[in-house]
Amino acid sequence: MNGKFTAIIKQDGDWWLGWVKEVPGANAQEITKEALIESLKEAAQDILELRCIEAHKQIDDDYEEMRIAI
Repeated sequence: MNGKFTAIIKQDGDWWLGWVKEVPGANAQEITKEALIESLKEAAQDILELRCIEAHKQIDDDYEEMRIAI
């Protein structure tokens, strides 16, 4: 899965906090900015993969998948 997303990040004391704007629930807290960015990437990927799995569970066997550009 690939794509570009927007990370909102800020430093709060000794911690870096961040969210992925387009992926609700994809957030993280790390000691370094670099670690935060990696954690946000992993969180977004995990959530999107889980949503794909859940979507496939809700459909029957007669379907078509196609990529769309937004």
